[in-house]
Amino acid sequence: MFKGSIVAIVTPFSTKGGSASGGKKSVVDEKGLRDLIEFQIKNGSSGIVPCGTTGESATLSFEEHDRVIEVAIEQVKKRVPVIAGTGSNSTEEAIMLTKHAQKAGADASLQVSPYYNRPTQRGLYEHFKAIANSVKIPIILYNIASRTGVNIEPETIAKLALDCSNIVGVKEASGNLDQMSRVKQLCPPDFQLLSGDDSLTLPVLSIGGTGVISVVANIVPKDVADLVSAFEKGNIEKTRQLHYKLLPLIKAVFLETNPIPIKTAMGLLGLCGPDLRLPMCAMSTENEEKLKKALKDYGLL
Repeated sequence: MFKGSIVAIVTPFSTKGGSASGGKKSVVDEKGLRDLIEFQIKNGSSGIVPCGTTGESATLSFEEHDRVIEVAIEQVKKRVPVIAGTGSNSTEEAIMLTKHAQKAGADASLQVSPYYNRPTQRGLYEHFKAIANSVKIPIILYNIASRTGVNIEPETIAKLALDCSNIVGVKEASGNLDQMSRVKQLCPPDFQLLSGDDSLTLPVLSIGGTGVISVVANIVPKDVADLVSAFEKGNIEKTRQLHYKLLPLIKAVFLETNPIPIKTAMGLLGLCGPDLRLPMCAMSTENEEKLKKALKDYGLL
């Protein structure tokens, strides 16, 4: 069910009215989000992830978080799966967000490992098990130790896959192909491995992955979708060509912390406003010039 190019979609903001401090207040641009979803589906993306890292979930209020997921589900209309980002470093909050996503009609939940509090492997197991037991929708784990400070070990992933029937896959952003191979080796055959790094999509596919949850697909959805499709069809040469075509662009959209560069790129391309919420801030002039060059070299600008 969860394969191909699945976009970790940005949350577009617009600036309206006044805040309590007298300044402008950023609000979720619902029309912009709906337009982005249509752009993705039209260009071959096989799934939408709202409220992930790229969607700036950390700076959304609970009300905004719920609404972004609702808008995504409404706009997608079951054409592709909606995998709602509903993780938290609080198990209680994660359960609350995941229950809402299930009620709203999400096809699955993406659960990032708890950040900052750095639980043990037993704590991770109990956290994800509690969430899985609270809902019926499928759950995809999200392993990204570079942001959370804790790695979900392959043995822990395998135990969760065996003990919780609705934990069906993992978005692996550890950057460690050896670890990902261990996940495939230890987990049931139908457990789905998704790349969490755009630059590793081809290598992950080669060890049994089913696709990617992609950042760069926000601006080049067709090429990312075509890469996975070509691999599935056994056209390794085309897959390799797309891999090397995408690499410089991928490098550019990670020049600074995600989602700063990808949102800047989307602003330059007229896909949505480049607005970010603090503590995310505008790119440095030097890096923005590098980004512009990569967009031009790719033929996007």
